[in-house]
Amino acid sequence: MGKYPFQNPNLELEDRVDDLISHLTLEEKVSLLPTEQAAIERLGIPKYSVGGEAAHGVAWVGEATVFPQPIGLACTWDKDLLHKIGDVIGTEARAYYKKLGSKGGLTLWAPTVDMARDPRWGRTEEAYGEDPCLTGELTSYLIKGMQGEHPFYLKMGATLKHFFANNNEYERGTTSASIDPRNMNEYYFNAFKPSIVNAKTCCIMTAYNSVNGTPCIVDPILNEIVKGEWDLPGFIVTDAADFSQTVTMHRYYSSHYETAATALKNGVDCITDEPELVIESVQEALSRGLLDEADIDNALRNIFRVRFRLGQFDPESRNPYSSISEEDICRPEHRRLSNEAAKKSVVLLKNEDRILPLNRDDINSIAVIGPLGDVVYTDWYSGTLPYSITPFEGISRKLGNKAVTFTEGCDCIALKSLDNDRYISIRGDDDNVLRAESSKVGVNELFDVTDWGWGSFTLKSHVNGKFVNGGESLTASKEEVRSWFIEESFNMLSKGDDIYIIKMWNDKYVAVCEEDGTLSGVKNEEDASRFKVEFLSGGIEEAVVSAKGADVSIVFVGNNPYINGKENYDRPDIILPPAQEELLKAVYKANPNTIMVVVGSYPFAINWAVENIPAILYTSHAGQEIGTALADIIFGDYSPAGRLNMTWYRTVEDLPSIKDY
Repeated sequence: MGKYPFQNPNLELEDRVDDLISHLTLEEKVSLLPTEQAAIERLGIPKYSVGGEAAHGVAWVGEATVFPQPIGLACTWDKDLLHKIGDVIGTEARAYYKKLGSKGGLTLWAPTVDMARDPRWGRTEEAYGEDPCLTGELTSYLIKGMQGEHPFYLKMGATLKHFFANNNEYERGTTSASIDPRNMNEYYFNAFKPSIVNAKTCCIMTAYNSVNGTPCIVDPILNEIVKGEWDLPGFIVTDAADFSQTVTMHRYYSSHYETAATALKNGVDCITDEPELVIESVQEALSRGLLDEADIDNALRNIFRVRFRLGQFDPESRNPYSSISEEDICRPEHRRLSNEAAKKSVVLLKNEDRILPLNRDDINSIAVIGPLGDVVYTDWYSGTLPYSITPFEGISRKLGNKAVTFTEGCDCIALKSLDNDRYISIRGDDDNVLRAESSKVGVNELFDVTDWGWGSFTLKSHVNGKFVNGGESLTASKEEVRSWFIEESFNMLSKGDDIYIIKMWNDKYVAVCEEDGTLSGVKNEEDASRFKVEFLSGGIEEAVVSAKGADVSIVFVGNNPYINGKENYDRPDIILPPAQEELLKAVYKANPNTIMVVVGSYPFAINWAVENIPAILYTSHAGQEIGTALADIIFGDYSPAGRLNMTWYRTVEDLPSIKDY
């Protein structure tokens, strides 16, 4: 037991919090307001990092158990399952906290409970659907599992995102949602309220947008509703850089100290931005008399209530979660729970003439087809997969020695620069730079091109199996499509007769360097190089051949979670990428025994498929066990009982503006 009363675990929580704050200088208090909270060594207060991600498993710290995306978890309608998943997330968060110290946070930013009332929203995958009752119930049970059952100590602290009316990515930092009081109370609030009132969620994060003209970060509703009516037991934190964006994007204030003063007085306790900016702004607000030291004390009380309950100031012998260790990460029982969640989240959308389940005794060959057939995608807030089982692998294991083939359905091309009449090539052996230097086509000049729709194409080299990335110079260097600005996506703009110019993620155009043949970006289209595309094999033609030779074809369609819909990007439409529907139609024409599996982060308009394809399954990107789960369902070892949690509209024309709240 330490020399200060706050270090005595036998005292009441409020007494300990008050004592700790009484020993802090004003300068020290201000240093504890950013999410990167400074250590106060003289008092034995450790450095602490508020934040971290755990949308469907602990993320960004290393391998962890990955569950289906929340949009898929909501299709289970299973509160007990969500509680078990939350328990695993809490356990693995604790394990990483012990392993990494301050780098492994315990107040993680999950779950996302925003109302996904428009399926075009780029972050639909993170949420639990369009219904506040379902969202509130499922996330309450998830949070109870995450935070643990002890009456005082927390296994971890959950943080609800993003309060509130946050459902468009386009202009999210400047937009204002216009909402009447009834809609606000009966719809938007009811997604958040159960998790705070019933599950005692520790924390809540403010949204980037404004509501009725007021940025959420400075809205008095934080004090009046979240802390007042709902009695939030912890603290309110801002979203990343939202503090500075109140000036730079919303232009609600002209100075950051005004934001600091209003946010802290109206309920914000912890600010996610550059620590120096936060500290300077708070100090300026104090010097101008816009804040009192009592305002800082109030914020710190809310923060330290949670830190005490996490056990940061107590002997390990008092904390029931202190025995959790690195060995508790990715335990076999966690793997089994991931499999259970993946199976329970699958929805049977159609099953004409009982084509499903397939009878293994009657099947000699299956053609697995499509861009989602032999891959397990993660998303921006996914954890790192400890392993993965693709649908093709899962189906192959079920059929044993019987013939199972896979065809991605993408075209294989070579690109010839018309600047120097040379083919684009990579040399391999760690030299993955693209150069226009080859006079003929060999394996080094081959690229698989996948059309994800709406001007988004990916290119993958045959030499090393890596994706082309648009950095300072173009390289085939990415194991997967995974970057904030989607640097692996290109737009192939036709100029007629198989001649194309290539547009990059940053609106620059690809040009060939005259000196060494390397490829880089230029600003103006007139400076772009032109490329002759030579189609060496057609993806649809190969898929048709595969389908004709099989008893059953299973076509896997859907989205890549980093392309055409993610944080910062709303979807341009709700249909399948047209190239995928073209592939589906061709396969069905070649083999009417065709099953369609939609693997997606969102609802899709699949009108042609509903009219024609005999059996359709839907799953989200369901994590490490997606292949095993789908194979169990396809062959009848598990009966799919998932139910949709969102409306699947027939056309985007049925939707109002995405900004119509």
